[in-house]
Amino acid sequence: MKRIYKIMMLSSAAAMLASCAPKEGDFKYTIDSFADLKVMRYRIPGWEDLSLQQKEYAYHLAEAAKYGRDILWDQNCKDNLRVRHALEAILECDAVDTKAPGYEDFLVYAKRVFFSNGIHHHYAEDKIFPACSREYFASLMNLAGVKDDELLEIIYNPAIYPQRRSTETSGDIVKLSAVNFYEGVTRDEVEKYYAGIVDPSDPEPVSWGLNTKVVKDADGVIREYPWKVGGIYSPAIEKICVELEKAAAVAENDIQKRALALLVEYYKTGDLKKWDEFNIEWVKDTLGTVDFINGFIEDYNDPLGRKASWEGYVNIKDAEASKRSDILSANAQWFEDNSPVDPRFKKATVKGISAKVINAVCLAGDSYPSTPIGINLPNADWIRKEHGSKSVTIANITHTYNYAADELPTSTLAEFAYSKKEIELAKKWGSVADEIHTDLHECLGHGSGQLLPGVSTTAMGEYASALEEARADLFGLYYTADPKMVELGIMPDPEAYKAEYANYIRNGLMVQFTRVELGRPNTEAHMQNRKLIAEWCYEKGAADNVIEKKVRDGKTYFVVNDYVKLRDLFAQLLAEIQRIKSEGDYEAGKALIETYAVNIDPELHKEVLERYKALNLKPYGGFVNPEIQPVLDKDGNVTDYVPVYTDDYLGQMLQYGKKYRTL
Repeated sequence: MKRIYKIMMLSSAAAMLASCAPKEGDFKYTIDSFADLKVMRYRIPGWEDLSLQQKEYAYHLAEAAKYGRDILWDQNCKDNLRVRHALEAILECDAVDTKAPGYEDFLVYAKRVFFSNGIHHHYAEDKIFPACSREYFASLMNLAGVKDDELLEIIYNPAIYPQRRSTETSGDIVKLSAVNFYEGVTRDEVEKYYAGIVDPSDPEPVSWGLNTKVVKDADGVIREYPWKVGGIYSPAIEKICVELEKAAAVAENDIQKRALALLVEYYKTGDLKKWDEFNIEWVKDTLGTVDFINGFIEDYNDPLGRKASWEGYVNIKDAEASKRSDILSANAQWFEDNSPVDPRFKKATVKGISAKVINAVCLAGDSYPSTPIGINLPNADWIRKEHGSKSVTIANITHTYNYAADELPTSTLAEFAYSKKEIELAKKWGSVADEIHTDLHECLGHGSGQLLPGVSTTAMGEYASALEEARADLFGLYYTADPKMVELGIMPDPEAYKAEYANYIRNGLMVQFTRVELGRPNTEAHMQNRKLIAEWCYEKGAADNVIEKKVRDGKTYFVVNDYVKLRDLFAQLLAEIQRIKSEGDYEAGKALIETYAVNIDPELHKEVLERYKALNLKPYGGFVNPEIQPVLDKDGNVTDYVPVYTDDYLGQMLQYGKKYRTL
């Protein structure tokens, strides 16, 4: 039987009402689960309140975002697209027997690869392997007419591309990483190359290397090849530019139009100064309802923390929910002035901090299917200092996680919290305290502090991401408990912060290890950040029994005994990590990460995995996008744009593979 994957084109208001507006009680959030993953769908609150122009603007921004999909796949590993195209051919082949032994294992592998945008786990970064036999996979390729003799070796050989971003402490992390940012060069060669370009005295340093691949050519010369129109990824970037120009024609204001024009110019030239100009203009737009992210942005996937992965995001502002973040923005200077860090590292004047709560409209690139719940941009320190930054908390994504959890019969809280009191505290205040911590992390944490003159933004090397996330988390943790939060009307109760503290320690010391394979180190930057903070505080607070390890019925628990002293420990560690970043103290940063963030106690790890397995939960979650579809009148004119909430994960992946394939 032929499998058909289809997203309908709406042609009437009646069809819209029937397909995109299910009643709240009828809306199922979790639509698929496999391996260690679950896939959810999210709603777009406030979409119906947008004008037709705003909807059209969001639609074209979303199309621009989705056209960047192939870029990320190729960045993650140069053979990813070969693998994906083979999987797509097999999945759409009529001759394949879907009832045959081995097919379900193949299907799970295909879904995992789609979820991870490549052959490496999206979080752990280790290579994914099919559970079906190599011979069976070869038979599927033969049926689908896939002629690629090397492909099976790429898929099945553990020595080929073992990690997307290498975390080896010995060896060359550039050569050992599968990411497609470097070719034929060593770490030393790359670092010497950029040392010859970067001017450490430049007060407005360009983010050198952000949008290029570094290659040692046949003549032995090291060169950069840009990702731009006419360069690498040109077919995809050309499509992105077309949609961005369509978006600019219906933008909400002149700032958005200028920002989009600069972004298109950057894509066409590859000029990183144009990227800075775009970011400065983009930061100015605080009045528009529709906003976006589009470009080579985060450097988490680069072992050297320099190259940026492609990412797209479209969102609309939740005006009512943003009142909380508006208060934080208005008081940004107070938080900076009262931070427990050395005055040398504080900003004398905090500029342009804007924060809002948003609802996602489209996830793309490095934000799809797995997405953050908060974002703070731009990343350039000098732009943040001189022009400000934008921070967002993504409400509908956070709420979807909560709604999906309510659909389940079990929870990690009941399993890993020690006492009834702890569970009641979490149920009463956990959700709101966690959202407030996220607001503080994104709105103020990332935007706080400053580098000393002459300190490079890349001084922390491969440890930069984990240390920066720890710095922002600590800023949020410290202020979550501050009386000022109650005074401002943000924190609902003076005791509410304790729910976040207890959860953070419980997660950092134990629960998050459900995401790591037994025997493997903790390698992901955000998980390293949480382990670093929790482990450091556990050790430094041992004399005062601030955090106590308890064992009951053979199960381990970590319990916060003194919340006031724990806050003081957060302050001490925040001060030290800010010093490390501000002074560019690479060795001290390395020591913190290697000592507290990487290695997991094997016995505790085994216990956590066994307890979690018994709950039958999935440690990772991701999303399908609503499809924003035009509504046409009888003459073919667009009268509206409406979200269609698909419940077919694999269908969306295959549809994107057809519609947005450019490379």
